[in-house]
Amino acid sequence: MENNKLELATMGGGCFWCTEAVLLEIKGVEKVVSGYSGGNAPGKPTYREICSGLTGHAEVIQVSFDPEIISFRDLLMIFMTTHDPTTLNRQGADVGTQYRSVIFYHDQNQKEVAEEVLSEMSSYYENPVVTELSPLKIFYEAEDYHQNYYRNNQSQGYCSFVITPKLTKLRQMHADKIKSSN
Repeated sequence: MENNKLELATMGGGCFWCTEAVLLEIKGVEKVVSGYSGGNAPGKPTYREICSGLTGHAEVIQVSFDPEIISFRDLLMIFMTTHDPTTLNRQGADVGTQYRSVIFYHDQNQKEVAEEVLSEMSSYYENPVVTELSPLKIFYEAEDYHQNYYRNNQSQGYCSFVITPKLTKLRQMHADKIKSSN
């Protein structure tokens, strides 16, 4: 049964494998697609091109969610507390504009909600929040091997040492928003 009331949210918080794994655990999230957005390079970019930092695109995820179960605001609060929005063009060891913290809004309402969340979050962190807020112009789906990366590669080192701790933090901070079974 397809839900016609699903909405889209697009955001990036460093490596898309991390943000995808986190948001797939949230009640009301139906689908998460890893991809690229925010650049000006012509045509659909490849992962290799994204990694060069020359496309201007960020690694992002596009989330299909049911707003009757999880609000856009709550998605953003989870997003903002499960990555470091205070480091410019960096998340942990991942460095470059492709790893920037960014929210791409789909409409004026999302823009306003995101502005409110960013303002609220500025008092949560010791350092200034540097999350970019921009209109979504285009979203390119990443290559198939990036989709559901954590679920398909949990024993891989990056997953074990970077993503699993993020999921632990998510489950502690947002226990009431986690799906009962995965």
